[in-house]
Amino acid sequence: MDLRDAATSTRPGEELNLTNLEPFLRSHFSESLGGFSAQQFPSGHSNLTYFIQLGAREMVLRRPPFGSKVKSAHDMSREFRVLSKLHAVYLPAPEVFLFCDDVSILGAPFYLMAPIHGVILRRDPPPGLALPPATVRAICESFIDNLVRLHGIDYPAIDLADFGKPTGYLQRQVLGWIERYHGSKTHDIPEVAQLSAWMQQHLPPSPAATLIHNDYKLDNVVLDAENLAHIIGVLDWEMSTIGDPLSDLGTVLAYWVEKNDPDDLQKIRWGPTHYPGSLSRSELVERYARVAARSIEHISYYLVFARFKLAVIVQQIYYRYHLGLTQDPRFAAMSEVVQVLMRAAWHAAQSPSI
Repeated sequence: MDLRDAATSTRPGEELNLTNLEPFLRSHFSESLGGFSAQQFPSGHSNLTYFIQLGAREMVLRRPPFGSKVKSAHDMSREFRVLSKLHAVYLPAPEVFLFCDDVSILGAPFYLMAPIHGVILRRDPPPGLALPPATVRAICESFIDNLVRLHGIDYPAIDLADFGKPTGYLQRQVLGWIERYHGSKTHDIPEVAQLSAWMQQHLPPSPAATLIHNDYKLDNVVLDAENLAHIIGVLDWEMSTIGDPLSDLGTVLAYWVEKNDPDDLQKIRWGPTHYPGSLSRSELVERYARVAARSIEHISYYLVFARFKLAVIVQQIYYRYHLGLTQDPRFAAMSEVVQVLMRAAWHAAQSPSI
């Protein structure tokens, strides 16, 4: 994990049962003698991530959020499986150690993986980190090239042929995310009905299926501290599957806020994508198309869908807060983020540019 994004004390209501966890870990890592501690990484809004110190051994523990009812979005065994197959052929995928489905330990399944020490670019870069335009551009290019590498993996060769259902993938996704929105609805947002109809009416044909990450964004990659253009880690594989690779590229675009984007998008910016040297959304698409040798004819559709999907993910998180299932103060204003994303999605549906 990022040394500049260090783990801290756990948030209220998200504490691990250390009384159960410590003997469980010692039984599986008997060579790790010495102290035991657990801290929580402060970022992330879905699955929860903790830094575990067991003697000299460092580990990262992933578990579902407390109070979540969306089981398909927090399938620990599925996330563990893809990482256990992927790491050998795609080194940025974290190395995993152990999966536990005994819910008596922590109240939910969880798994353990190796930490990745590097730099993560969140909304604002770590203090003192130099990001001249040439470095920013190199990071952007590496970011896209790494996605192309992921999409080029021979997934049947690593026993992941059954990891998804690529036939009809995009249509199922569109219908599924519309349904998920209504399952977590708290406010009336007029763009939802408009977008729901538009996405079904304009569904494009999909290219050949690939392994996809499904939440590929700057703050889910770990950069080498000595060479920021070198990606050494890709995190948060909870939504990975076999599906339409352009939906991954659409996700990149949905998170990518440019310097000339309107103020409401600037307020929810996820990374330093407005810095001098940053590629524009159009430049990202052009590089992907060139490196992957894949048509991007319908990419504006994928941006619309990705913004809608991202809005629903945020809505599901806010729904937990709305019901009192989490007290995380970061979630209080998320209903406004949902509205901004829905408006941006509808704007993209009416515009030929991205």
